[in-house]
Amino acid sequence: MSTLPRHRGWTVERLVPLLGGTMVLLSVALTLALSSWWLILTGFVAANLLLYAAVGWCPASLLMQRLGVRRLDNRM
Repeated sequence: MSTLPRHRGWTVERLVPLLGGTMVLLSVALTLALSSWWLILTGFVAANLLLYAAVGWCPASLLMQRLGVRRLDNRM
């Protein structure tokens, strides 16, 4: 029987997708409630997640590092 990996705190690598998913859900809710223009936010979040996957950084990850959130490989 295998066990799941232990949660070792919040790192940039865990927070970026969490923030992205939260912003997409917020954008969808605002689109349904107010205006379809909020889908621009979804596109912006998607572009940043693609950037993060391709090169390992995005504006949110840079901000998190400046705020002192550690990276998985302990770089700051």
